[in-house]
Formats: sequence, structure tokens, C-alpha cells
Amino acid sequence: MLLKRVSYMEIVLLPSPDDIEIAMLLRMVSPIFPAKGRSRLRLSRSSEPGRIYLITFTTASRRREFADWQVALTATRTLLHPDLWREARLLCWVMMPDHWYGLIELGASESLSAIVRRLKGTTARAVNLANGSSGSVWASEFHDHALRSEEDVVDLARYIVLNPVRAGLVTRIGDYPFWDAIWLTASKSIAAEAAPTDGFAA
Repeated sequence: MLLKRVSYMEIVLLPSPDDIEIAMLLRMVSPIFPAKGRSRLRLSRSSEPGRIYLITFTTASRRREFADWQVALTATRTLLHPDLWREARLLCWVMMPDHWYGLIELGASESLSAIVRRLKGTTARAVNLANGSSGSVWASEFHDHALRSEEDVVDLARYIVLNPVRAGLVTRIGDYPFWDAIWLTASKSIAAEAAPTDGFAA
């Protein structure tokens, strides 16, 4: 299965994913997420320069903060600003109504925790400013998984970007505006000019 963007707002999967392949991806990825009820916050994280990490963080109290298209657009535009990333690289991401997934490649001198703090803090300020509100946008904890050498980063990216389809927000990934991956050829993120879709707030 290959991801291919055939126009600015149309994305297709070649060939179309079937249930068997999605099930295989789920089996591959699911062990990296904490079991229900287990604390996601680890006090001593290691940060290895050049290593790729899968990051997940949720909204405060799992509120569906980003089911609102304008709020999601504000947050994603902020997240994609180059100044936030410095030496790190954002390889793939998706914004869901109550959480965010990202594949991040660390740079030489900054810790994973420092990057996540900056991402959360900057996006929270942008969202609160746009909404005229205050208070927590993101939960304090986050989950990370350092990819092992035998793990296929592109397979993991496929899993990440298919989250809106699996969640029932849209029936095809091309209808969901808030995701991107460096393996796509478009020079601009969909989130920069996205229009709301009927299924986004489902």
C-alpha cells in the first residue's frame, strides 16, 4: 500500500487498504500504547539524537477540543510553524478531536520532553487566544515510543494517518484535513488551507 497525493485536496491509497492489512498494522502498533488505567507519564525518559519517536498526547479530560474545525486549524497551524521544531523534524502527524499523534525525529541537542512541552504550551496559548479562553488545553502527560531498527517507519505512518478513518470521522483519508507526512509530494500542508468537512465533527 502506497500513500500518494494526486492533487492538493485529494489523497488516495494504492491499493485500497483491506481489513486484513489494517488488522496487521493494528497488531504491529497496538503493544506500544499503555494499557487502560496505566499511567502514561514516565519520569525518566531517554532522548537519543537522531532517533524517531512516536508521540501521543491527549486533551485535558479528553475533551473533544478539536472537533471544532476552527480550533483544530488554529492548533495545527501553530504546530507546523518551523520555529517550534528547531533541530527536530516532524515526519508525520494527525490531529484527532481529543488527541494528537506525531512521528518526531530528534535533533542533536534537545530532549523529547522539551519539544513536547514547547508544542503543548505554544498550541495551548494559540487556542486560548483564538477562543478568548484560559486554562489547560492538553493533559500534562504524554506517551512516547522509540522506534526500533526493525520497525518500519512508513508502515507506522500509514497507521497514524488512517486514524480518522478507523474512528469513523471520514470514510476516506482524503476527506480529513488535519494530517500530513513527509513522504507525500505536496509542498504545502492540507491544514494550511483546509476547509471543514461534513464528517469532521462526528
